[in-house]
Amino acid sequence: MPVALAMPVVVGVLALVVAPAAAAAQPPSTTPLPPPKDPNSPPASSPVGPQPLGHAIGDAGTALSMVRILPSSAPTNTILPGYSEKLPKQSALEVGFGLSSAQVNSESLLVAERAIAQASPGGVAVQGKSPQAPGSVAQTALPDNEKPTTFGLNPPKTPLDALVKVGLLNGSAHARWSETLGPCVTPLSDASTSLASLSLLNAIPTLPGITDLSGKLTESKLSPDQLTALTDQLKALPGPLAELGGLLPGPNKADGAGSLISLPNTLSTRSVVELVDIPGTANKAVRSTSTLQVASLNLLAGTPFSLSLNVVSQPTLQVTSTGDAKTSTVKYTAPVLEVKQGDKVLFKLDAANPTFDVPIGIPLPDLTKQLPDALKKLPLIGDLANALPKDSPLQSNAGELNKLKLDIGVLRLSIAGLQQKAEDMAQPFKGHQLAASARMLDLQVLPTQALGLPGLPSALAQVSLGEQVARAAAPAGGVVCGTAGGPAQPPAKAPAPKEPPLAYTSAYQAIPMFWTGTTMLLIGVILVAALPTRRIRRMRPAEDVQP
Repeated sequence: MPVALAMPVVVGVLALVVAPAAAAAQPPSTTPLPPPKDPNSPPASSPVGPQPLGHAIGDAGTALSMVRILPSSAPTNTILPGYSEKLPKQSALEVGFGLSSAQVNSESLLVAERAIAQASPGGVAVQGKSPQAPGSVAQTALPDNEKPTTFGLNPPKTPLDALVKVGLLNGSAHARWSETLGPCVTPLSDASTSLASLSLLNAIPTLPGITDLSGKLTESKLSPDQLTALTDQLKALPGPLAELGGLLPGPNKADGAGSLISLPNTLSTRSVVELVDIPGTANKAVRSTSTLQVASLNLLAGTPFSLSLNVVSQPTLQVTSTGDAKTSTVKYTAPVLEVKQGDKVLFKLDAANPTFDVPIGIPLPDLTKQLPDALKKLPLIGDLANALPKDSPLQSNAGELNKLKLDIGVLRLSIAGLQQKAEDMAQPFKGHQLAASARMLDLQVLPTQALGLPGLPSALAQVSLGEQVARAAAPAGGVVCGTAGGPAQPPAKAPAPKEPPLAYTSAYQAIPMFWTGTTMLLIGVILVAALPTRRIRRMRPAEDVQP
């Protein structure tokens, strides 16, 4: 009897255990969406609850430095056939430091992107492709952030030290957005970075890293005698052209001294997007501001040809949109830089005089014999009179001696003028948009016709200091700070509708049933094994019985 019952018990227990698995194999039923309490309510995909009335778009970005290797040399990739040729070309390599950006967009599909603030110690782009830099901090809203996010970083040594060497970095990012008032909060989006020190272009990788260029200057415009004299003088330099003949420290000696550009004092950037009052109305205007704080810059510091650039006027770019072209404004405080060599003021860079060239020359043998020992085996940067000691007897004849050198390159200093664009907009809202960009200083290393290396680009390297961009867009009449009412509420005494039952969708409910079935199976096995079995004698046939 027990044997006969054991099999049905086992089958029944196994059926109980398998039942949850069989149910799980069926398409799970989902919890139905509860009907709205008010039949006149909008569908579930529409925003629920009070919504802000304000619409605003703005962004501001500031970079302390941007180093571009082979600018405008790489084509811009795009998925649209034939459209790459219409887009401006990218640099082969871009390295930026001290980056801050603030963005606001009330029309963003994702609520987490209504306000974004980001501060980054640096970034790298190879042919226009840029990964996220480590050490960056960012805030997004919604949800709102009561306090900013900050970071501090002391960058380690990297292979990029040949281009950029950075001291202690600090940054802050603060993004806010109100669920009811939208952009009508203070601060709205604010990002800033600061650097303790910065040195740029400790080497120029587009120039050869060897001193013997015999037979390599095949495209030079010099006469054969001049070309021979140039190659002989290049051999005598203490370093290759990639280190400007020994004036730059090179990739393995990046300590700031002798870098092409160095900023020894603390410098900072700040990018802000905010709402400001419009006189005569309760509405607001969108204002994007990019500011830069730099005290001074040094060119070739620690060498006999060092130049200093004192920033007399700090650049500030501010774009304000009221939604009306007549009252929207772009304000730019142009920088004023004073170029000095020693105690002598060489030039003043401003909006009226935006460019200044500093020649890079190689002294010929007749000049080398007359130079002091400190200048005999170095390229000559700028006017020879500025590099000679004041009491040198060569000062009286410095103008004629300048003719005894071959200029192979030029350091071009320039202030990038303000560029702006304005347009009326109909989407995503009807209003007015302003955008502007500027740069405090561009330094380009340009070759001359004497440096005839095959395939040499038109610009060997380019450094931009203080890049600033700003954009602001506001609806016609300005940004309205208010809240749109939510759906009507049911009467207080109205009975609450019965909620639909929840569907059974959790797999965790099957666990107790599994252990219950397992226990019953074990009990059945024990019972079958413990009960005594009845022995049944089988009678042999009569013919097998022996007498």
